[in-house]
Amino acid sequence: MGAQKKSGTRVSEDPDELVRVPLQAILLADSFTTKFRPITLERPKVLLPLVNVPMINYTLTWLESAGVEEVFVFCCSHSKQVVNYLEKSEWFSQPNFTVTTIESQNSVSAGDALRVIYERNVIHGDFVLISGDTVSNMSLSQALLEHKERRKKDSNAVMTMVIKRSKPDPAIHQSRLGTDELFMAIDPNTKQLLYYEDRADHSRGTLHLDKSLLVDNPSLSLHHDKQDCYIDICSPEVLSLFTDNFDYQHLRRHFVKGLLVDDIMGYKIFVHEIHSDYAARIDNFRSYDTVSKDIIHRWTYPLVPDVMNFGSTATKLERQGMYRASEISQSQSAVIGPFTVIGSGTKIGNNTKISNSVIGEGCKIGSNVLIEGCYIWDNISIEDGCNLQHAIVCDGVIIKSGAVLEPGVVLSFKVVVGQEFVVPSYSKVSLFQQPIEEDSDEELEYADSTSAIGSQVGKSDVEIASQVDNTHLSPASELGMGGVGHVWSTCEGGHEEEWRHSVAPIPKDKILEAIKAMEDDLELTHDDSFLPPSGELKPNSNDSDDDDHEDSRDDSYYFEKEVEATFLRAVHENIQESHLILEINSLKLSYNKLTADCAGAVFYAMMKYALDTPHSSADSLLQNVQVVFSKWKKVLTSYLTDIDEQIEVILKFEEMCSESAKEFAPLFTRILHHLYDEDVVEEDAILSWEDEKKDADEADKVFVKQAKKLIQWLKEAPEEDDDDQNE
Repeated sequence: MGAQKKSGTRVSEDPDELVRVPLQAILLADSFTTKFRPITLERPKVLLPLVNVPMINYTLTWLESAGVEEVFVFCCSHSKQVVNYLEKSEWFSQPNFTVTTIESQNSVSAGDALRVIYERNVIHGDFVLISGDTVSNMSLSQALLEHKERRKKDSNAVMTMVIKRSKPDPAIHQSRLGTDELFMAIDPNTKQLLYYEDRADHSRGTLHLDKSLLVDNPSLSLHHDKQDCYIDICSPEVLSLFTDNFDYQHLRRHFVKGLLVDDIMGYKIFVHEIHSDYAARIDNFRSYDTVSKDIIHRWTYPLVPDVMNFGSTATKLERQGMYRASEISQSQSAVIGPFTVIGSGTKIGNNTKISNSVIGEGCKIGSNVLIEGCYIWDNISIEDGCNLQHAIVCDGVIIKSGAVLEPGVVLSFKVVVGQEFVVPSYSKVSLFQQPIEEDSDEELEYADSTSAIGSQVGKSDVEIASQVDNTHLSPASELGMGGVGHVWSTCEGGHEEEWRHSVAPIPKDKILEAIKAMEDDLELTHDDSFLPPSGELKPNSNDSDDDDHEDSRDDSYYFEKEVEATFLRAVHENIQESHLILEINSLKLSYNKLTADCAGAVFYAMMKYALDTPHSSADSLLQNVQVVFSKWKKVLTSYLTDIDEQIEVILKFEEMCSESAKEFAPLFTRILHHLYDEDVVEEDAILSWEDEKKDADEADKVFVKQAKKLIQWLKEAPEEDDDDQNE
């Protein structure tokens, strides 16, 4: 089961010791937070379906493929459910891969969990520390080798953290996973982590670095474009450090920060950055949505729906990223859009439209139903005429005819939505009443097991779920006639968190507010006070022009990549053009780019998408280009306000034909003519481009010569118009 192994087992660090040490892992099957409530009142987070497969299977599949031989699964909340699931699964019978569960009802934090594991004395060497809500396809070989080599030279090198480049949204100050902006300082030579701070206040603010950090380190790189993957390679000393420091509860805010400021013991943390590999943790509903889409778009290969076949039914990949299991009953008039997964035994009625969604097993979907961007789990009944937009619907839910789920709604298990009832945006609905004193995630993460908070939190999900809700629900309930369930209220300031951490796209008005705030900040701040997303700081350094040029070139590369990724997300998620323009504008402000830079980057993204869309000939490639421009032309032309920007587009097209997309070269003139016909580039822009090339080398005139007939036609066309007017 799982993907092919990417790395083998280790031998002991001591060359004289011949005892073979198996690579071990600790998998935390509890996140110790409440971000997935009310769902996690009834089922542990690691067993929630992620593209129709329980989350923990992705983590275990990766650990097995990465060469881990022994995994200790730590269970706390709903521990019996996790243990029972694993016992019935195939994980307990895999050759050369042992899964052992450790239960503890009293642990309220990751720190408590690691202290329990230390007491069991089951870890005998370096180990991988990961939570059961993490998806990755990375190879561990290089990271393990680096960790082992560092340990040989310095026994204080106790941890290696896996990170990945991921620039946060500059307007709303959070990553695409919905996590807070993260600031890191790293020694560029040794890769030692020197500073770690996640900013949860969403303010621009000021970053304060201790003077000693600059004095003690000849050079350091400051980053706020890195993502913490929450995959750590640890030495056994990590467990003893948690045991020695009972105030260590949270892995990052307590343990990592504690080691970074501890000058006495001298323990060190290092980072290993991955580039082409995938790694992400599902921390909130937004990251649930993001990782689900990444799986469907196959960024996580081989952890994709047609390979991750757990159970008896196989899922097959069809065209346009659509996945189907067996025994599906679908009306001929129903339309299943791209990037959609349909589970086995599901029935879909007449004229129903489903797109960018995941549908589980055994669902009954009526006629004239519209489902967009939703996660519909198992055995759900959706009656005729319902409209579901960007919602999560758990097992056993009944949605009666004509009901509407607005963006961001979460319906927990067996909820019933009444006929034609509209569930407002970001509502969380459960059969269980909302706990009167609900502990915040902050309290959970910092709670001490002996405190009042700790005693309440330790039993929260299981005991709240075990209290049978005997409240009588009248026909005119909170969810309309015949509805069953309680709509949870949002605490003060909670609406801000709802849109930030929802599966729904970020509202347009929120992006506009954030961009306005960015523009105000820019007006108040001098240009020279900005740091780039990543930058190296050196005491008394004099940056050369060459270094500035190199930084600028890197910045342009990353800007272009960010715009391309944003465009592709808009295509795949059917985001409105106006919304896409707002996102690109925020990138423009963040990277301090010109409108011409945006024009070139958007054009590149559109042409690259046309090229990557399947085609069998030059004519079909040209047709792809025409289709892309017919849908997204407005986005590009919003950055083409004058001739210079149009010339930038032609130059970018030249560059693509010569270097990165040579398939376009024979079509250069035909595509340029199409851009002219579509009013993307004007006659003056084409003629000015030709004029600029007069003194260029012959090698730079290839496409001017190819477009000679078009240019000649443009020059003669005005004369013909004049002749007509004279007549």
